Amino acid sequence: MRTTVSSLVRPVLGRRGFSTDSEKVVASVLFERLPVVIPKIDPVVYAFQEFSFRWQQQYRRRYPDELLDKSNSRGKGDYQIDYIPAPRITEADKKNDKKSLQRALDRRLYLLLFGDSYEAPGKPVWHFPEKVYESEETLRKCAESALKHVIGDLSHTYFVGNAPMGHMVVQPTEDRPASPSFKRFFFKSQVIATNKFNIGTCEDFVWVTKDEILEYFPEQAEFFKKMIIS
Repeated sequence: MRTTVSSLVRPVLGRRGFSTDSEKVVASVLFERLPVVIPKIDPVVYAFQEFSFRWQQQYRRRYPDELLDKSNSRGKGDYQIDYIPAPRITEADKKNDKKSLQRALDRRLYLLLFGDSYEAPGKPVWHFPEKVYESEETLRKCAESALKHVIGDLSHTYFVGNAPMGHMVVQPTEDRPASPSFKRFFFKSQVIATNKFNIGTCEDFVWVTKDEILEYFPEQAEFFKKMIIS
């Protein structure tokens, strides 16, 4: 009986992977650059904070004037550094250079590629870094391979979690009847400690905001609105 059970269990646990007999699985990467500067405060939020501050001032504790006198509290040899904030509008913003990470510093940016995609074979289209699942240990490993194939090195990236952040089922459409049917899983990865990548294996690329992504994919706009939180 033990031999019979072992022979049944071993084939199941012998190989870790996904069943792709009926439908292909594609791992896509939402490669994200986080905001570099603090986003501007919404006018309504700013008005509330101003009201809250003035309300609290009515009941604040009064400290002696000599304790708050900066000229008396500053020791000999101390100096003051004038802080000059960096400009929010960069040269890349002025030129609308979407190939640069030095734009929209108060927004999140996402990498889009223009070239061959599994969804539209033989026809260049805008898409996220992607790879068809083959024999990788996990689907995240497949996503890592997809991003590595584009930027060449993952030392300045961070994959957020092991599970996908969303998925969609892609079916052939009227304008693309020959497109295959497959499932696409999205993984989030973030830019770490760099402001430039050598993007390859594509005809073109852009770094765009969430609102701009919706312009590139109008048919999937509702899906990306829910999946991308920014």
